Amino acid sequence: MFSGTPLEAFAPYIWLAVGLVVLVVCGNWLVTGSVQLARFFKVSTFIVGLTIVAYGTSAPEMFISVGAAIGGSPEIALGNVIGSNIANIGAILAIVMIVVTIPIRNKALGFDLAVMFALTILLFLFGFNGIIGRLEGVALASMLVAYTAWSVIKSRRTPEAKDITPHTMRPWAAALLVLGALVGLYFGADWFVGGAREIALQWGVSERVIAISIVAVGTSTPELVASLVAAFKKEADLSIGNIIGSNLFNIAGVLGVTAIVRPLAVGSRALFVHDMAWLFGFSIVLLLIMLPLSKGKLSRWEGGLLLALFAVYMFILYRG
Repeated sequence: MFSGTPLEAFAPYIWLAVGLVVLVVCGNWLVTGSVQLARFFKVSTFIVGLTIVAYGTSAPEMFISVGAAIGGSPEIALGNVIGSNIANIGAILAIVMIVVTIPIRNKALGFDLAVMFALTILLFLFGFNGIIGRLEGVALASMLVAYTAWSVIKSRRTPEAKDITPHTMRPWAAALLVLGALVGLYFGADWFVGGAREIALQWGVSERVIAISIVAVGTSTPELVASLVAAFKKEADLSIGNIIGSNLFNIAGVLGVTAIVRPLAVGSRALFVHDMAWLFGFSIVLLLIMLPLSKGKLSRWEGGLLLALFAVYMFILYRG
């Protein structure tokens, strides 16, 4: 990607910066278009964050994991998803919580958190025998389809659906804005991750560590941008829905489709259990922070706690 240029040593940093700029711009487009579509279809912004925004910002994970599996690198495919889910909680949501105090308005959030935790347990059970096969991939993908359909139908039937603010953008224009944003996020994430991966390789970091840290955090950058933009635009439900939906999609969608395309062999069960233990830990801390929902907001000190735990995880990962 970077060979053959006079500035070969600096090229990764240039791609890293260009990718970040594209991610910021397209993240703003994605939030704007998604909110307008939510208002047009009379569904809550939380559901849009849980589905359209979450699935769209997780597109980089999908492309990278499928490509890694086809290319014979299952550790990158698995590490990308596990690392992205850890980063979504410990870094992305934590940073948003520190920057902006997030009010919790959706009281049905507990169910979505429970589904996220259940899928995390299911991933552990599927991978513990050393392989995630096509049948398990079909099961994961089917669960995602059923959950998405149920969430949208339930949202449209709530009394709040009648009080949603009218849309100010034509539906086709909002759809084009979302589509353009998704394309931009794909390329932006690709440039960002490509630069980060090249820098990591220059430092002599292993494939697993690259996948679970550099690639995972890089592919989670669209979630960070979208969630921050949504929070600054007072669309807190979209921010939270984006994080939870991304974690759901990463397991059920990304790994589900990847396993269907090519069964995923777990290279090291010990490392798989170690990484999954950290994911369980972050998920439990998130549950404790989010519940009870009656407290009404996510505070900055809680975000600081999550970020500190993520820093410890990164330190242990690179020390090992």
